[in-house]
Amino acid sequence: MEKFLAKFNHSQASSSTNGNPSSLIDDLNLDSLKANPGKRVPIAHYNNPRIKDEVRKHYIQKRPCQPQMDSYPPSKIGKRVRQFCKIWFEGPYSKWLEYSVEKDSVYCLCCYLFKDDFFHGSTSEFYTKTGFRSWNRALERFRKHVGDVNSIHNKCFNKMLDLSNHHQSIQVVIDKHSQKVKNEYRMRLEASIDVSRLLLQYGLPFRGHDESESSINQETLKAIIGDLNGDYFGILVDESKDISHKEQIALVLRFVNKNGEVVERFIGLVHVSDTSACSLKKAIYSLLSVHSLSPSKIRGQGYDGASNMKGEINGLKTLIMKDSPSAYYIHCFAHQLQLTLVAIAKKHLDVEDFFDHVSNVLNVVGGSFKRRDLLRDHQAKKLEQLFESGEVQKGQGLHQERGLQRPGDTRWGSHFKTLDSFIVIFSSIVHVLEMIELEGSTSSDRNQAEYLLTKIKTFKFIFVLHLMLKVLAMSNELSMILQKKDQDIVNAVEFLNITKKRLQDMRENGWESLLDDVSSFCDVHDILIPKLDESYFPGKSKRKSSGVSYAHHLCVEVFFVVIDVQLQELNDRFDVVSSDLLLGMASLNPVNSFCNFDKSKIMTLAKCYPSEFDYGKIRDLSYQLDTFIIHMRSGNPKFSNLQRIRDLAKALVEANLAETYSLVYLLVKLTLILPVATATVERAFSSMKHIKNEVRNSIGNQYLNDCLVCYIERDVFRNVSNDVIIDHFQNMKTRRGQV
Repeated sequence: MEKFLAKFNHSQASSSTNGNPSSLIDDLNLDSLKANPGKRVPIAHYNNPRIKDEVRKHYIQKRPCQPQMDSYPPSKIGKRVRQFCKIWFEGPYSKWLEYSVEKDSVYCLCCYLFKDDFFHGSTSEFYTKTGFRSWNRALERFRKHVGDVNSIHNKCFNKMLDLSNHHQSIQVVIDKHSQKVKNEYRMRLEASIDVSRLLLQYGLPFRGHDESESSINQETLKAIIGDLNGDYFGILVDESKDISHKEQIALVLRFVNKNGEVVERFIGLVHVSDTSACSLKKAIYSLLSVHSLSPSKIRGQGYDGASNMKGEINGLKTLIMKDSPSAYYIHCFAHQLQLTLVAIAKKHLDVEDFFDHVSNVLNVVGGSFKRRDLLRDHQAKKLEQLFESGEVQKGQGLHQERGLQRPGDTRWGSHFKTLDSFIVIFSSIVHVLEMIELEGSTSSDRNQAEYLLTKIKTFKFIFVLHLMLKVLAMSNELSMILQKKDQDIVNAVEFLNITKKRLQDMRENGWESLLDDVSSFCDVHDILIPKLDESYFPGKSKRKSSGVSYAHHLCVEVFFVVIDVQLQELNDRFDVVSSDLLLGMASLNPVNSFCNFDKSKIMTLAKCYPSEFDYGKIRDLSYQLDTFIIHMRSGNPKFSNLQRIRDLAKALVEANLAETYSLVYLLVKLTLILPVATATVERAFSSMKHIKNEVRNSIGNQYLNDCLVCYIERDVFRNVSNDVIIDHFQNMKTRRGQV
């Protein structure tokens, strides 16, 4: 045994029982173990698996406690006097039936030794703890206790037989092999874990050992929770259906880790049958409880704005704020950006018509595999012509094949991608429509293609196409910035203001350049350019003039109005949080040597978090801020070139000043905790669809969750060592073999 396991030492083993007073005492003396089944220490109290096996072997070698007496204590049951019968020690019950004289009760040796391996609870403990003494029904109850071949009793009995057969025990087998064999076994075990890592990192679930899967998942989550270190956090939540139409909610934590870095970590997916705000709150709190996280630590909430999430009266936002008043809510910035576009389409008739035409073109051109192939073939031929003429250069990664993505009201950037592709492959779209117009299988198809051609080959359509692309390019750029995990609320608002300024600049100075782009595009694609100084005739009528020129209509009634509506929607939708919060947070921004620093605004910010800043801490913060700003502006190179609040948090930790300026650092953390966008949650759902797809649609909830945690948090998962996983696996339940 010494080759595989260190020789058993009673004193060492007993000291590893974690100080539990109900565990085995300091030194295990096998001779002191009680033979009387009514006085034995429960086997579950021996926490160390090796000590537990020593105890089991001792009792097996001693055989069942079966005191032979001429007569046993009588008991009156009903109207008759009954007692234990010595003959019950013989026959089918001889190898496990035990009797306690003091308790006048019978027990089951094998269930006492092994039942906790199969069953945990307080039911049916007659044969292990309390004893059985209904002598009038003894044989009937003995047979019922034994049960069928798969009963708990028979499983325990078989384990007792296995352990009693010394030559077949695992420890004896291991004892016969050398340390070299043990090392080779561990090498194979680590290789299995590495294969599991590889599969999970690429989102490929496998039907491996459930314990191994759970071990990896639990250690990944343990690392994440350890990084949080019991500090404040924000939550990002969203709901979606999986491939099997189960409603799932994903929960992401946003917090500042020990290094002063703001991170967003996925911690779980929960199936919910009811998506009401109360049910969602219960599911979120339950998942937090699993990881010993208190809802009172929530300091920010981020959702996509669904009514059951943000409702003022009974929404999830309100329910959580009742428990944590400082858990301020942020409507996902990226979703709000997308909704501004939807609002424009609803408020401007020309834009609404434009997107209707775009959608119809996508449906017709992408309506069959044949039409999509025709589109691709024409793109390839067109590109080859451009290569030959020298208009474009060849190169790796250039000129990738373009498809037509359908826009969606809640899909970030989808409208921008659609319009960008529409412009790039416009000639191929026209070619496919012309082919359908000539060779369409039905008159309806031919007529529809003809109608769409007349709509898209107009100057006005091309004008709106270029206008919306320019507007969406600015929004899309902002959307990409907002989706970064480490983006903070102050920086996000700053980028939002920059986008507004760019839109205003486009309104004031972008008309001529837009008109030039549209005219050049029309020249290339043989689209008629109208005389802009002539009267504009709206709709199909060529008789009734609108009273304005074509240029006035495009500039004032389309160009200016679209940009004005976009600016108005951005102002209306991005109310963010209260002005006190935002102004105070902006005052902590370290850019340009803390040029926005304003002590009064920062003090007002602190008062928004009454649980963290009582009267005493408000007073201390005032003194601390005076020293802090002098220190930050002293010319120290570590703080002179900081650009964002997250840079300040990291610099304070690296300079060991987080404790010195603990109250300022707390405010910085609370600022960073406020979420900006639910991109991390959306990515979790994308991963869910990758793992649980049509081929693997029967994955269970827990198994799906385990795979997702390892797949999404791959960077954490990679840093969990094999030794940690093996140790966790080893300690999940009692095992005789140690690796």
